Amino acid sequence: MNKRLINAIIVGAILGVLCIIGAYARSGNTASIGELFSLWYNRIIMGVVIGASWGKTTKAKSLLRGALLGLLVSFAFYSTTGYQDHVSFIAGILYGLIIEAWLSRSKAKVEIK
Repeated sequence: MNKRLINAIIVGAILGVLCIIGAYARSGNTASIGELFSLWYNRIIMGVVIGASWGKTTKAKSLLRGALLGLLVSFAFYSTTGYQDHVSFIAGILYGLIIEAWLSRSKAKVEIK
């Protein structure tokens, strides 16, 4: 695995923890372990998808790509909630942006050959 993918998985896991804390609080502390794990795992998958090897591109295009991939991956979880968990769906789009922004920092750029 390359650095980009490892960093994306780590950031996805961290954002996943924040997401399940928010989801647990929003549910009135009634969310099941299965639901919370599914949400966290969704953020891990988001990290994998966004961290997959990509060619060089502009910062704006990479951020758009992060948001789009965040939307697509989050839609899987959103659809399983019966389209009820709007906050987690929107957060997924934002998390896609955050992961891509973190990966495209000037110090962290890894050129794909």
